Amino acid sequence: MRLFPVAVLTGALAAGLFSTTPARAEEGDAARGRTLFQRQCQACHQLAQPRNGVGPHLQGVIGRSAGGLEGYNYSPALKALGQAWTPETLDAYLANPTGVARGTRMVLRVTAEQDRRDIIAFLGNP
Repeated sequence: MRLFPVAVLTGALAAGLFSTTPARAEEGDAARGRTLFQRQCQACHQLAQPRNGVGPHLQGVIGRSAGGLEGYNYSPALKALGQAWTPETLDAYLANPTGVARGTRMVLRVTAEQDRRDIIAFLGNP
């Protein structure tokens, strides 16, 4: 086994050759997102079943038009939004639903940025 002097390892860390944080911290963790979804979202939204509840089901939500799911009675604010759900638009909506679509019925905010990333990663890969 080859041992490196502490100065070499310290320099490598400072230069960014080794990271002390996960390589994909900016991406979401779908496994953690599943847990967050079950705790925060599942009371109103289904993902496993294409069945609407208090909120619309979220199967295939990424790429779908906001307010465009057949068979769900969306608020006029969400119908008028006129955008597709992308990771970026979902992030903004989850952070502040009423700020994105004033008059939406969804008022629950996901304030932690990493939590939003993880939930969105899960929605994209259930």
